[in-house]
Amino acid sequence: MKHRLFGFAFLALAAAAFSGCSKQKSGVVVENEKEIHIRVWESKNGIDEFIKQAGKAYTELHPNIIVDFINVELHNTVDALTKDSPNGVAADIIAAPHDNLGKLVTQKLILPTENPKDISKQVLGACSKALTYNGTMYGYPASAETYALFYNKHLISEREVPKTWEELVTWVKKFNASHPGQYGFVMDVTNGYYSILFTTSNGNRLYGDSGTESNNPNMNTPASVKGLKFYQSLRSSLGLQNAELSTSACDGMFSSGNAAMHITGLWNVNTFEKAGIDFGVACIPALPGESKPAASFSGTRGMFVTSASRHPKEAADFAAFMLTPEMQQLRFSLTGAMPAINTKVSSPYMPGFLEQLDYAFPMPSIPAMGKFWTETEAALRAIWEGSDVQTELDALNNKIRG
Repeated sequence: MKHRLFGFAFLALAAAAFSGCSKQKSGVVVENEKEIHIRVWESKNGIDEFIKQAGKAYTELHPNIIVDFINVELHNTVDALTKDSPNGVAADIIAAPHDNLGKLVTQKLILPTENPKDISKQVLGACSKALTYNGTMYGYPASAETYALFYNKHLISEREVPKTWEELVTWVKKFNASHPGQYGFVMDVTNGYYSILFTTSNGNRLYGDSGTESNNPNMNTPASVKGLKFYQSLRSSLGLQNAELSTSACDGMFSSGNAAMHITGLWNVNTFEKAGIDFGVACIPALPGESKPAASFSGTRGMFVTSASRHPKEAADFAAFMLTPEMQQLRFSLTGAMPAINTKVSSPYMPGFLEQLDYAFPMPSIPAMGKFWTETEAALRAIWEGSDVQTELDALNNKIRG
């Protein structure tokens, strides 16, 4: 047995000497004295390739620093970090949507941004605001996102694309009457991410202008009630009778050519192109009584240096490196994600998203947002199916207070 143990030890040492390091299945990186490893948790579907290529480019500039991609999908990141940080196997950098910021900060899982003034100057204003919590900036924006109005050019011409919701209703009624089996417009009506837009007239904002007023969700204000009464009317006026119009179902109807208009985001561009749809992207129509496009949620995908990082300075430098124009353009080419900085990318759809981003507001990142996501769908479904709007919103407002 002693001989066998000695043999295994020798082989392990030889392997380490040969490779310089090894990455275990758990994500633990065993380092040697000459190399620094930056562990990055990210998703697949193109983003993994971006991290790998960006890491390789960074290593060419800093030969002693190796970037290791470890697949942790976005929806699992915060829970995995909470679990792994105490055990010393957490990442140096994680990706997370900015609405998780409050939870990450209050649990002391991430570190503030290095050189926040410089980073803020580099990135889009919406991204800088989204990653600021209680006056402190955390992380480095990897990409921006919002949603807009997609339209199928074979079903509706660019000049016909409605500027107001009243115009949209009028056009859709005519289209539905002459195109049985098709829809003039679809959207995931019971998803708060999209339907929040109906609450935003007169500058009404979820959790206040700053998104930090946890005791004032503003979901039962006169603006919200008026907007969601109009939302409720869309079920009959647009022929959207099915409350199960899920995101995937709406995406499918548009990609199959059976919907003329659809509210969704840049992440669907590649899907619709592959489906052979000739489409354009425009701003979301203005709400009744408004002249500007309806406000949408904006999101920022952040790269955060964790408090568990063994190399926080190097991790911060690599995160900042991913904000250079070359890296942001590479990310766009591999993922289609909207850059977090003002840089040109080759896309006929980007102008529409950038224009809508001017009217968007960051999803609040306070912990109370967890309640918003869990409670809002049921309220929207009840309203969509005919419940009293004021009653439903009064109850919802109380449930989602901080």
